[in-house]
Amino acid sequence: MASAAEERTWTSADGSQTFKGTLIRYNDYTGMVTVDRGDRKLSFKQDLLSAADIEYLKTEGPKLKDTGSSSSGSVSVSGSIPDTLPDPDGEEANMRKPVQVFILMGQSNMLGFGKTGPLKGIAGDKYPYLVDDGGNWNVRKDVRNVFFSNGSLTTNDWMAVDNRNKFGPEIGIGNYLGHMIDAPVLILKSCVGNRALGWDLLPPSADGTGKDGRSYEGDSDYGDRKVSTQSKADKGGWYAGLQYDLDVGVAQDALEELSKYYPDATEYEVAGFFWWQGCSEGKGSVENYDKNLEYLFNDLKKEFNAPNAKFVCATLGEHDKDATLSQKMFNFADGNKDAGVFYSKPVSTGGSCGHYGGDPETYMNVGEGMGKLMVEMLSGR
Repeated sequence: MASAAEERTWTSADGSQTFKGTLIRYNDYTGMVTVDRGDRKLSFKQDLLSAADIEYLKTEGPKLKDTGSSSSGSVSVSGSIPDTLPDPDGEEANMRKPVQVFILMGQSNMLGFGKTGPLKGIAGDKYPYLVDDGGNWNVRKDVRNVFFSNGSLTTNDWMAVDNRNKFGPEIGIGNYLGHMIDAPVLILKSCVGNRALGWDLLPPSADGTGKDGRSYEGDSDYGDRKVSTQSKADKGGWYAGLQYDLDVGVAQDALEELSKYYPDATEYEVAGFFWWQGCSEGKGSVENYDKNLEYLFNDLKKEFNAPNAKFVCATLGEHDKDATLSQKMFNFADGNKDAGVFYSKPVSTGGSCGHYGGDPETYMNVGEGMGKLMVEMLSGR
């Protein structure tokens, strides 16, 4: 039996076809296989291969360093969680360790409308780790900030506030994770506004819990998410779950080219997911929001081969704890030891439909709160 990373001959399940290629990725959680044929890369389910090939995958696949994401059980969180972060030390991360990936999804709240100008005016007093003594933005060299908006790359840089752009909770999240985790951290945000979990972002396992009793209407596989051109044509240009397919698909594609988004990185683990809904769930299914959050978390763990990952969501800033959407979030988290909810109202100004008026403190406070909660969950506190 040839070892992993060597070219071999692959045979179809019925034995009628063969081709030569090198195994470059195998996800034993989803059964997805990626083989480099020389002229192009092929990704497919292991069930299409012969029994001998599947045996090879089970034996040799785990030996690959770039098999993609794995259990988040190796993430190391140390020290006490500070109320106010210290300045970043400017040091690069220990690249001998796998990159710890955190995937951020949601709607307009996650997209972020925080204004950087007002933030700079208050950072020295309220978020001193963001600026140096001269008032310039600090840069974390151990956290990468990557953002895809509706499938298009808008940010691929070290974690810092960018004067040119508005910001979301990723700044607070990334700084807390970077400070507490002794490994490279990649913040990978993929989202757009005006979407609903019960419609545009409906997860694949959702069954009758979407808008008007809909189920997911796409046709791609776990671990290889693609927008369905057939479903778009059949459904008049949109379908339940299209935005899920797009947002998850671009994140998966980015991790396939890890070093493009985290220089010199070769290995990663998906350690957690963050979710912050906007005010558009009214076009989805508020009554099934807790069920759809559970479907979402379970599906994301399958998509990224991360069975031990944690999940943090945040309530809408204007909602009390007894608001329906808030209660649905807490109901979901109460039944899942790996999920938590950050209550946003005490640290928010304004409402989500008005994007909190661009208030920078709202986005910073919620980001910090979500980041702290993730750290607590990863450390078992």
